[in-house]
Amino acid sequence: MQDAVPASQIRHAPLVGVIGMPVTQSRSPRLHGHWLARYGLPGHYVPLPVMPEHLAEVLRILPRAGFVGANVTIPHKEAVLTLADTVTDRAALIGAANTLIFRPDGKIHADNTDGYGFIANLRQHAPDWQPDRGPAALIGAGGAARAVVASLLDSGVRELRIANRTRLRAEQIRAEFGARLVVYDWAQVGHMLEGATTVVNATSLGMEGKQPLRVPLDALLPGAVVTDLVYTPLMTPFLAEAHARGCQVVDGLGMLLHQAAPGFERWFGQRPEVDDEARRIALG
Repeated sequence: MQDAVPASQIRHAPLVGVIGMPVTQSRSPRLHGHWLARYGLPGHYVPLPVMPEHLAEVLRILPRAGFVGANVTIPHKEAVLTLADTVTDRAALIGAANTLIFRPDGKIHADNTDGYGFIANLRQHAPDWQPDRGPAALIGAGGAARAVVASLLDSGVRELRIANRTRLRAEQIRAEFGARLVVYDWAQVGHMLEGATTVVNATSLGMEGKQPLRVPLDALLPGAVVTDLVYTPLMTPFLAEAHARGCQVVDGLGMLLHQAAPGFERWFGQRPEVDDEARRIALG
């Protein structure tokens, strides 16, 4: 009979999950499961439904249960910043985290890869996109919009116009991100698009089950790059009209895929490829 293997030598397959409430709609387990199978890597990625009042307790337990990290989705993306031991500059600037790394000593490192995913999606599907070619226009001022603002400014956009149904939220973003932002009233969204070479819908308007995005697009510049963070449906009415007006349109699914890649690499040691197969798997 062989001697028992010392506990210090036992190697478990890494565990990762997506924390949210609800998480049944998350496409992340399907996507990460595909990448694990594709690269023949040991590990598991599971949905973790967690109520807000249990978040702190769960985060303390997960590293002890073999988890090496987690993705974070609504409604926990802001709260995890106060619970993490270290926070990246970009997560602090955006005010939210979507990627956690559990270090061997149990400490929690929080990052935000949404902005990276947004820019990587644009560069993949609009390879000729030039951020400094002209003004950018952003519709919405929620959590996702903050990641877009940070990434567009970092990419070299010189003027970023922003409008939100509640103007105060747009004003708050301008106060934090600086003078390159210009706030427009919601009633002036149509005028905000004049001359814009990059246009982004960062609201949930136009998503299946939500109200439509009622924005006049007459001023859209033919050739402008137009993207929607919504990916259900892939071709939103906003993108369909922009395409009909001669714009280059980019759907929002790629942002989901690209934001997932850095975390997967940190947790499982392999940089995954964001390709047509990954898109097909994520769509189900």
